Amino acid sequence: MKAGFVLAGNIALAAAAWAQAPSVQPPSVSLAQAQQTALQNHPRIASAAYQAQASGFAVREARSAYYPSLSGSITGVGTDHGSVLSAGALTTSSLFSRGATGIVANQLVTDFGRTGSLVQSARLRNESRNANVINTRAEVLIEVQMAYYQALAAQAVEKVAQATLDLRRLTLRQVSALAASALRSKVDVSFAEVTVSQAQLDLIHARNDARASHARLSAAMGYERDQAFTLLDETTPPPLSQDVDSLIAEALRQRPDLATLRLDRDSLQVYAEAEKKLRNPAVNVGVVSGVAPVRDERLPVSYSAAGVNISIPVWNGGLFKARHQEAESHAAAAGKDVDALAVQVARDVQITWLDANDAFERLDVTARMVAEANEALRLAQARYDNALGGIVELNQAQVNQAAAEVAQASAKYEYLGQLANLNFAMGALR
Repeated sequence: MKAGFVLAGNIALAAAAWAQAPSVQPPSVSLAQAQQTALQNHPRIASAAYQAQASGFAVREARSAYYPSLSGSITGVGTDHGSVLSAGALTTSSLFSRGATGIVANQLVTDFGRTGSLVQSARLRNESRNANVINTRAEVLIEVQMAYYQALAAQAVEKVAQATLDLRRLTLRQVSALAASALRSKVDVSFAEVTVSQAQLDLIHARNDARASHARLSAAMGYERDQAFTLLDETTPPPLSQDVDSLIAEALRQRPDLATLRLDRDSLQVYAEAEKKLRNPAVNVGVVSGVAPVRDERLPVSYSAAGVNISIPVWNGGLFKARHQEAESHAAAAGKDVDALAVQVARDVQITWLDANDAFERLDVTARMVAEANEALRLAQARYDNALGGIVELNQAQVNQAAAEVAQASAKYEYLGQLANLNFAMGALR
């Protein structure tokens, strides 16, 4: 029994020490830090970078046709004595018994510009993939910004919900005290209890939204699991420029996704030129040299030769023409994709600019609404305290005050989010 008391005492002391110990605050993370973390961690950026790296190797593949190719050969053949001819794939020279080694060198002299066009097309594709890396970075950055502002907005709403619950609990205590003194009816207590329960439900919902927004932000930063950190608030920026046409022109110049499509279009156009040049001749030089230490007595101990091969396309059932027409059709489609995206970019900038201006105008309106709701609540509270107003009037004033504060908190972060969308639409995020 005594041991039980000692154990209980130790547990109580440990609990008291834990309660008095300062709680560890999670590290603070600014928007810039969150974006930098996302640029380092997010797998989509790494994937786009690897795609760009792969397209760089494709340029080297196309350019390799300019250089000679060397290959070594080892051949061993056994035949019946006197055999010189065969049917099928074996050439006449292969019917001599021998064991030989040698080197074969081939060099393209000219294909009248086809290889050059293929190299240029590959380079444009590589530039397109590099532009796609920038576009992927922009997509990750806007995702982080929107998640960051949504998390801040959810935290602000949670604070409002907590303050609203505290206020309504205070009102419930006051009304209960008045009812106990027979100065108010039990109906007023019931109304106050209902408003407290509603405030509790709102707080539960607000806390869940805050946690969910925090998890979305962690995912946007490239983390698999929700991370513990504290967000730093952002200041409200000034109003926008009213020259939307200049913003559209800037977007058409800067948007990385538009640059990606343009480079893809140019690459396909050059590739179509390369396919057109399939009808041109190709000139190659070949050199062979080697030794045959084991051989038929009719063969020399060494061999060497050089030759020029000119390949002239004459007729292949329209294959080259069809390949050229196919490539031209792909290039034409890519050109129309560029035009379609340019229209979409101009539309996005226009609409986002309007939404951002609308959000900025709501900042003043919500600020006035909060001031008016606070004054209305003060008057309703005074009227209720002096028995001039009822509990319904007071509850409605509290509801209006909470709604106004939520609207004000949401308006600020909505404006910040619309500005982020506008920067993304203009191609300013890199």
